[in-house]
Amino acid sequence: MKIQGWLADFNRKQFFKGSVIILDGIIQEILEDPGTRTDIPEPEDEFPLILPGLVDAHVHIESSMVMPSRFERSAVRFGTVGTVSDPHEIANVLGVEGIRIMAEDAAKGLGIVRLTAPSCVPATFLEESGAVLNAEDLEVLFRENRVVALGEIMNFPGVIGGDPSVMAKIELAKRYNKSIDGHAPGLSGEALKSYAGTGIATDHECFTLAEAEEKIGLGMKILVREGSAARNFEALWPLIDKYPESVMLCTDDFHPDNLAEGHIDRLIRTGLDKGLDFFNLYRAASMNPVKHYGLDIGLLQPGDRADFIQVSDFRNFRVIATWIAGTCVYGRNASEKALPEIQIANRFVSEPVDAEALRISGETGRYRIIEAYDGELITGAAIEEMTAFEGIIMADPSRDILKIAVINRYRQAPPAIGLIRGFGLKSGAIASSIAHDSHNIVAVGTDDGFLAEAINLVIAHKGGISMAGHGLSECLPLPVAGLMSTLSVGETGALYRRITRVARESGSELKAPFMTLAFMSLLVIPSLKLGDKGLFDGDSFRFIPLKVE
Repeated sequence: MKIQGWLADFNRKQFFKGSVIILDGIIQEILEDPGTRTDIPEPEDEFPLILPGLVDAHVHIESSMVMPSRFERSAVRFGTVGTVSDPHEIANVLGVEGIRIMAEDAAKGLGIVRLTAPSCVPATFLEESGAVLNAEDLEVLFRENRVVALGEIMNFPGVIGGDPSVMAKIELAKRYNKSIDGHAPGLSGEALKSYAGTGIATDHECFTLAEAEEKIGLGMKILVREGSAARNFEALWPLIDKYPESVMLCTDDFHPDNLAEGHIDRLIRTGLDKGLDFFNLYRAASMNPVKHYGLDIGLLQPGDRADFIQVSDFRNFRVIATWIAGTCVYGRNASEKALPEIQIANRFVSEPVDAEALRISGETGRYRIIEAYDGELITGAAIEEMTAFEGIIMADPSRDILKIAVINRYRQAPPAIGLIRGFGLKSGAIASSIAHDSHNIVAVGTDDGFLAEAINLVIAHKGGISMAGHGLSECLPLPVAGLMSTLSVGETGALYRRITRVARESGSELKAPFMTLAFMSLLVIPSLKLGDKGLFDGDSFRFIPLKVE
């Protein structure tokens, strides 16, 4: 098979017209048409741009709310031929069983999903999750060559302190010659040197250039993240031209409505608009992750597997076809493959709650407030004067101070209750069983009745995201581990957009209110969060009372 078009010479930073000769899914030869080299190609119908496929260097597919076989059907439309996926979310619910479910579903699909071994299950022992994975549990995944790396190590205090269970997983990855992914927001100085010195090779949590450059200086690779809630490209894009060998692109957590509209391709367009060098930008989106993780993905070289994309417009970067192993999986000549059946497994024992169980009993005084920020996983911590009414502290939507609740979904336990600012709801409540990383139920609302209604919608479906308000009752069911639907990306995205629209009509101005909600119980991200055991200060790493004494 011969495919003609404009090809890129990444060494000389030029383009040329030529042909790719493919036999049995392998590139046999690349032929160059003499006298066609140029700095900027002009693709035509018969001569589109031919490039290596795009790679998402770090993603939790569960955040798309669909299974891998559904995720990839959307991702290949935008030129993605590989993902480095950490099945950390389902592992926190179902343990090794959940990882195997993801791996088996991915194996029946188009073949773009590569898994890492979740390193932090649970993320900490400060909250209750559905599983505990130690080094012995993970070793089978390395031994069977099911994983390409050790997944992000979020317990950075454990790394710095030499926690034996954390260090055993690091040594496991080294023994199998696999990369080790990091997760260390804001870490610097001697603590960062200690963290990087263990062999942890990447970080996707940087939100300032100074932080990223300090980590690069210690030999770490920076994954520039642009997801649904956390968006760091605007702050970090100068790294790509300054440190072209040390940067990769990722989404981390990407909701279905976003995935229906684009993937890593959108960062190519954004980067070109910023004036970045195309070849440096493209290395971050393709070659760098392939080489760093040792992925079995071709890079348009003779002898490589024929994984590549065709692009019709260089400046607007419009993908018209995606090829994997010499087969067109998206485009005019794409071969259709039936979607596999989905295996449903779950762990959900929560019983319905009533409004009385969600009350904050207390006196007038100063109370701690979680401050949520749009587009960020970190939170702030404030203190506000709250007035008690008949011994009850209530939400105050006029000051954007709402109630937040976390319900243990693995056993019957009293709800954890707190106060939060930043969601902007004027009336009603939202709830979700996607609550990083243990995936208990988290909800934010303007009063106890709406909170209970939203929570009980999630419980009734044994997982989902919901909105409850005056005459409103909306829920997107997520029956697979309480994290994923059985629908396609398009169907899931449509339901997600609808329920998000209802939340916005109720006053929220957050870009992705449910994604932001999902991180309000992630205790390992500073500063103030709410877990199923109470209010947690991520800076001092301890539980603290809601009321300031």
